[in-house]
Amino acid sequence: MIFLPDVTSPPLLLALAAALAYLAGSIPFGVVITRALGLGDLRQIGSGNIGATNVLRTGNKPAAAATLILDAAKGGIAVLIARAALGEDAAQIAALASFLGHLFPVWLGFKGGKGVATFLGILLALAWPIGLMACATWLVVALVSRISSLSALAAAGLAPGYLAFAGYSDKVLLALLLAMLVWVRHAANIRRMRDGTEPKIGKKAA
Repeated sequence: MIFLPDVTSPPLLLALAAALAYLAGSIPFGVVITRALGLGDLRQIGSGNIGATNVLRTGNKPAAAATLILDAAKGGIAVLIARAALGEDAAQIAALASFLGHLFPVWLGFKGGKGVATFLGILLALAWPIGLMACATWLVVALVSRISSLSALAAAGLAPGYLAFAGYSDKVLLALLLAMLVWVRHAANIRRMRDGTEPKIGKKAA
């Protein structure tokens, strides 16, 4: 069965945790890093996405790695702080809020990324063994297919099953919601994969 965590924290504190996590999730590290390095406006490069895969299309691997780490960290840290301050109910609220912050950042007119790195960072903070399994899924699919979007869809799609199988029943519903959002945000990628036009990992912007 799928359960939610017991809600024990005061509603006002949960709302505060959600607001702070959303603001943290809204930080567009890909845009900040590429601008700081003089690589241009990331939203005008490649796919226009603000995540690490599109940063890699600039040809700057350290910038892409930094974006990946920071996008994952903002979700994971939001979860860890909320859990330490209030409990598991706040951790899941912060997870959802930080993820929505990345997808719909206030700083960029609510036009954000696809949430893959943030999703993985959240999973690592919520249940690190499952987070590692999801990261391994991404890596294996990426090595085989060389398609980042396919790797993301596989990792997100399998994560709820990993959680359920491992006994993290109170986290499955959240993971399902986040996975659905990842899949929705990859609708265009799914169409390109179907048409055989999805670019490979590391392909530079034209």
